[in-house]
Amino acid sequence: MTSNLLVSIVIPAYNAAKFLSEVIQSVLNQSYQNWELLVIDDGSTDNTAELVSKYSKKDSRVRLISKENGGVSVARNLGAQLAEGELIAFLDSDDLWLPDKISAHVNYMSSHPQVGVSFARVELIETNGKTTNKLTDNITDTLQPQDLFYSNPTVTTSNLVIRKSVFQALNGFDESMQYNEDIDLLFRLAIQDKWKIKGIDQVLVQYRLHSSGLSSTLMKMEEGWIILMNKARQKAPHLVDEHYRAAKAAQLQYLARQTLRLNMSAFLGVYFVNRALASNWKNLYKTPKLIVLALLIYTKFATFNTVKLSI
Repeated sequence: MTSNLLVSIVIPAYNAAKFLSEVIQSVLNQSYQNWELLVIDDGSTDNTAELVSKYSKKDSRVRLISKENGGVSVARNLGAQLAEGELIAFLDSDDLWLPDKISAHVNYMSSHPQVGVSFARVELIETNGKTTNKLTDNITDTLQPQDLFYSNPTVTTSNLVIRKSVFQALNGFDESMQYNEDIDLLFRLAIQDKWKIKGIDQVLVQYRLHSSGLSSTLMKMEEGWIILMNKARQKAPHLVDEHYRAAKAAQLQYLARQTLRLNMSAFLGVYFVNRALASNWKNLYKTPKLIVLALLIYTKFATFNTVKLSI
């Protein structure tokens, strides 16, 4: 591999016009210029295709591929199939890249040939694009397969850069999954010995937080986690059995924390945190963050009820 290798960027886009111009511009602003951008219009009914066409007329590196709606995993797999680059970088239609995103991954993976997937640190931004001044602390040199049961080390699929040969060997994303499909891909890679998953200790991605309609999304995220664990059990049953209870508590704790972060219903927060406590009550002394989270959610719930009664 050379430092001037071609990078294929895949954006799955379904009714994505609201943020897509900003997203594509973050690609055009990259300091590394040897890339192609494949935007997979997944049956959009808005002006997604028209918007992308305007960019493709100005820059031949931008390609529009239109298809019937089939879901995000199908769209990403099609983009990867059509990709001509040695590296594939995924970018969601509402997240943003910082200018040195591609350059950092190319340099790192060129000098670390054993790395099959690389990712970086992430900055959280509001729906309007303003920073939350919060950065993820998701970089580790000791990533184990079971770690993927507890959390997503890449935070967002927009953080993933994978060798095309590795992606093909793994048969891509599971097209039946709409949530945790990225973790499923990473788990299938982590349980084999040939390739490594490594993080770059640099903030390169901006992950956009959304609150609208998220109540149902959190439920679907939990369903996706259960599907992930059922799939993992087929390949590593003893590993799943060993970690299932603690990992379930961690997942419920994450969902409960999301209700606070996005100022969602106190009832929903209590629902998730109560289940997290019940799943891990024997080891609560080991999880002080869960206890603090529970107190915050219960306080919010009590305050809500007090205000409601006074009204």
